[in-house]
Amino acid sequence: QSFHVLAGCLTEKGADDLKRVAGPNLKTVLLNVTSEESIQKAMEWAKKEWMRVEDFQRTLKVNMSGVIAMTMTFLPLIKKARGRIVNVASVLGRVAANGGGYCISKFAVEGFSDCLRRDLHYFGINVCIIEPGFFKTAVTSLEPLERELHRLWNQLSPEVQATYGDKYLDKYIKVQRLIMNAVCDSDLTKVTGCMEHALTASHPRSRYSAGWDAKLLWIPLSYMPACVVDIGLKLVLPRPLKSV
Repeated sequence: QSFHVLAGCLTEKGADDLKRVAGPNLKTVLLNVTSEESIQKAMEWAKKEWMRVEDFQRTLKVNMSGVIAMTMTFLPLIKKARGRIVNVASVLGRVAANGGGYCISKFAVEGFSDCLRRDLHYFGINVCIIEPGFFKTAVTSLEPLERELHRLWNQLSPEVQATYGDKYLDKYIKVQRLIMNAVCDSDLTKVTGCMEHALTASHPRSRYSAGWDAKLLWIPLSYMPACVVDIGLKLVLPRPLKSV
């Protein structure tokens, strides 16, 4: 059907056998998915997009691996004291918008915390998840966010930049500014109040949604069909120049 196929083969023999029975649109590359070096060599067939593996790993290391490591290290003491575990995730752990590794890491925190709660309730330990909306913090500060977007854009190949168009980055930054200025809340006591209740209440909740946007926008959106969320994001975010 005229598809261009990039086939990863573990051995030379497998690659040769495949090329003999395939058409001219098939390209083979030796690929061992358990070898980082092999994966990197295969990249000559695949142009880099915005996010590299290292970008995801850096975010996951802090937001996911750090949470797991701290929790598991202190878990014996928490069990002994019949304490509580309160993990801070995000509304973006309920709705996957854009944001690369951030949404992935927060979904992971949600899943990890749910598993913990179900495993540890036998020992009288409550596990709570705080799901803040957008607040004015260092994470949502526009200057570093835009600086990171420019860094990602500048590392793209000219071919990939061309698929988005010269004006894409400026349009995206403009939309991001509008969203952040509209939804970011400066009252952090809405988050700390949830934390206090999770730590001190006789019957803490499994989840706490902090912020008006979390309650009125993101959480309701998380219960809607995926197609509705997809359409909503398409209406808000700019389209790449060569989108189909």
